[in-house]
Amino acid sequence: MNKTWSLADDLEDVFQRSASVWAELRGARIFLTGGTGFIGCWLLETLRHADLALDLDIKVSILTRDAGRFSQKAPHLVDHPSFEFIEGDIIDFAFPKEGYTHVIHAATDASAHLNEFEPDRMFDVIVAGTRRALDLAAEKKPKRFLLLSSGAVYGQQPPEMHHAVETFLGSLDCTNPRNAYAEGKRAAEMLSAIYGRKHDLDIVTARIFTLLGPYMPLDTHFAAGNFILDAMNGQGIVVKGNGRPRRSYLYAGDLAVWLWHILVHGAKGRAYNVGSDEDISIAELATCVSRTIGTGETTVLGANDTGWNAGRYVPDTTLVRTELDLHATVPLEEAIRRTALWNGWHHA
Repeated sequence: MNKTWSLADDLEDVFQRSASVWAELRGARIFLTGGTGFIGCWLLETLRHADLALDLDIKVSILTRDAGRFSQKAPHLVDHPSFEFIEGDIIDFAFPKEGYTHVIHAATDASAHLNEFEPDRMFDVIVAGTRRALDLAAEKKPKRFLLLSSGAVYGQQPPEMHHAVETFLGSLDCTNPRNAYAEGKRAAEMLSAIYGRKHDLDIVTARIFTLLGPYMPLDTHFAAGNFILDAMNGQGIVVKGNGRPRRSYLYAGDLAVWLWHILVHGAKGRAYNVGSDEDISIAELATCVSRTIGTGETTVLGANDTGWNAGRYVPDTTLVRTELDLHATVPLEEAIRRTALWNGWHHA
């Protein structure tokens, strides 16, 4: 275990493992939506690191609703000369005059509160936002469009399905408004397929499952983040539900490697699962977090689980491993530790 870890270590690791990507992106002009979120920050951090090392002559236009707020969060990213921040809303932003070689559509609102109480808005943001990004691509004709979708498109994994494979057509209940996020992502993938054929666009999709790492908010609806925050505060971890849902966690550094490789090397029209295939129950996760950075105390209250997915949410990653030779490299315990360290936890 590396007790002297820093984010710079992850950035160098991503840089080294993505050497073939940087060569292909030299001179690229990239339009990025969602660049100020968790995943977007990792894309910008790793691209900045590569640009500083190799002088890639890249230019990235990042759509954001509030560049000023992001400058307080990550001033070094805002100040990087290769990055240009454009203020606007994903649904109706004005198209820049510049041309682009790549479009990465990462903008979405993964808010459990929004999905529960304003599902119509959730659905509209995903679908209308994706259409706007695709309209930009139809006009600019980039050589590659990367859509960040979600493993939620599969809906409830059948109990006998331990890992969801890309060919699984899903089991969503389209009469349940709580599936607004998942149905929105399915519609986004359909729109991408339509635009790909209609406008001859080269589109590839990443279906992202559960993640963990620096820049992930700890105080929202993500169980791992909540557990880490409680452990950092010296509290025992309380699981309100029965702790039975099973998830898997891909570290953000691995995520960045996978996304860059999918952008550059993924097959046209392909959707790839992006996540860890090593699953763990929520109760086991609580114990793991507490054992790694906390007091070791966990309590499972046993209430009925009311979340959107009370079963398994675990991908099969055979496709991305066999086609692109991509693998998860950071164990869960280390991912927990690095996330806590980045958020100010001090190892005793």
